[in-house]
Parts: sequence; structure tokens; C-alpha cells
Amino acid sequence: MRHLILAALLVLTAAPAFAGPIERACVRSDRAAGNRALCGCIQQAADMTLSRREQSRAAKFFRDPHMAQEVRQSDRRNDEEFWQRYRSFGETAEAFCS
Repeated sequence: MRHLILAALLVLTAAPAFAGPIERACVRSDRAAGNRALCGCIQQAADMTLSRREQSRAAKFFRDPHMAQEVRQSDRRNDEEFWQRYRSFGETAEAFCS
């Protein structure tokens, strides 16, 4: 029992170290105002819809929203495919986290 409690405490205190790229960017952004619960929920939606590499790319949109606009308007096939998955992520996050 004691080992189980210690393991649970370790997981709870180490949780921020396991935050994904979307959660970290969200917490740092002005829009979320450090709302860790909301940012964690958004990260869960990202985990369901985006690869880790796509999450890193999407996390940059928190710092530079214009970058998102450039990707959205791009004619490159890779950008168009990514944008479709990113939109799916946004819809999932909205449904899951509201």
C-alpha cells in the first residue's frame, strides 16, 4: 500500500514534466491565462487527432497566429492535409473541452 501511495505521489508531482507541446504552448499563451485544466484537455484532444510532430507544429500557432494563416492559405499539399487534421483537432477540442 505504501508503495502505491508513493507511486501515485510521484505521478502527480511529475505530471507537468509530461505535458505535451500543445499543453505547454497553451499554458504560456495569453489566451488561456495559465488555465492548466483547459490546456490539459486541449492536449488530450491533440493526442487523439494529431501526431507528435503535428502537435509541435500546431503549438507554434500559439506564439505566432499568423503562421496558422499562412498554412491555411498555402497551396502545398502537405499544408492542406495538415490543415484538415488541425481543423479536426480544433473541432474535437471544442466538443471535448467546452
